[in-house]
Amino acid sequence: MRLGLSLGYWGAGPDPQAAERVAAAEDLGFDSIWTAEAYGSDALTPLAWLGARTTRVRLGTSVVQLSARTPTATAMAALTLDHLSGGRVVLGIGASGPQVVEGWYGQPYPRPLARTREYVAVLRQVFAREKVEFAGEHYAFPHPGGTGLGKPLRPTVHPLRADLPVLLAAEGPKNVALAAEIADGWQPLFYAPRQDGHYREALAEGFARPGARRTAGDFEVVGMVQVVIDDDVEAAADRLRPMLALYIGGMGAKGANFHHDVFVRMGYADECARIQDAYLAGRKDEAAAAVPLRLVEEVALVGPRAKVAEEAHLWRDSLLTTMVVGGDPATLAAIADVLG
Repeated sequence: MRLGLSLGYWGAGPDPQAAERVAAAEDLGFDSIWTAEAYGSDALTPLAWLGARTTRVRLGTSVVQLSARTPTATAMAALTLDHLSGGRVVLGIGASGPQVVEGWYGQPYPRPLARTREYVAVLRQVFAREKVEFAGEHYAFPHPGGTGLGKPLRPTVHPLRADLPVLLAAEGPKNVALAAEIADGWQPLFYAPRQDGHYREALAEGFARPGARRTAGDFEVVGMVQVVIDDDVEAAADRLRPMLALYIGGMGAKGANFHHDVFVRMGYADECARIQDAYLAGRKDEAAAAVPLRLVEEVALVGPRAKVAEEAHLWRDSLLTTMVVGGDPATLAAIADVLG
C-alpha cells in the first residue's frame, strides 16, 4: 500500500505550508499528491503550481467536479498537465451533491450516475485523440442547437497517454460498481476496512459487467485516511469529531446527504440521526460530542503510535492501494515511520 498526500482545497486562502508539505512528501517517498475543489479554490491550478516543484510524485485530483467543466474542458486540462509533468497525472472526478451542483455551478443534479458514464466516455474520446462525437442525454458534441455550424473536433494537442487514468469518487454501491466498470480506480472518502464486504460486492459487480475496463488486479483504490497520533485516544478522536459531524450532519440536506448514508450503511443509523439532528439545529458542539469513538476508529487511525501501528494492518490488508494522509512535514514523517 502506497502513501499519498492530501492537499485538499483552500479555506479562506492558500495553505502557506503547502510547498513545504509537498517537498516533504516527495522526500519521504510518498507516491502521490492530491488536490480537491468545492466552491472556492479549484483543484487543477494548485496541482500544476505545486506539481512543478516535484519530479517524481503522481499528481492527482481528489476530485474535480463534473459540473464545473464540460468533459472536453476537463480533458484539455488533464492532457495539458500530463504533458507538463511528464505523464504523472491521475484524474479523479466526482459528481458532488445537489447543493453544490445546483447552487454553485447552476447545473441540474438528477441522474448523476448516467451523467458520469457519459462524461467518462467523452474523456476517453479526447485522450484517444478521436473526433469528439457524442449524443447523450446529458452531453452532446457537437451541440445540436445553436448556429448549426459546430462540427466534430479532435484535440490539436497529441495526448501524452491515451490511457491517462481516470478515477471515480463514489460512496453508494451503485456508483462504486460504476467505477469498477468504466474507470481505472475508485476514490472512497470514508473507507472502513472492517466493513468492506459490501464494497467488494459492488466492485465485483462492476468488474463482471460486459466491457469492464479493468479487473480487480489492476484497479486502484485511493482513499483518504485520517491519522492522528496521540497518547490519549479520546483526544486524538476529538480532533476528528467536528469534521465527521460536519460530513454526517451538515453536508447536504436531510435525506440527501451521501456521507451520512455511508455511516448508516456501516450500522450507525441511530448515532447518525442524533448527529444530524443536532448539527442542523445549530448545536455543532453537541453533534461532534455525539460521534462515538468506535465510529471514528472505523475510518481513521487514532491513538498512541503502538495502537496506530497495530491497526494499520487493517488498511494494508484491505482494498486500498493508496492511503492518502495529511499533516505538516513533521506529522507526515511520523505517519510514514509508523505505517512503514
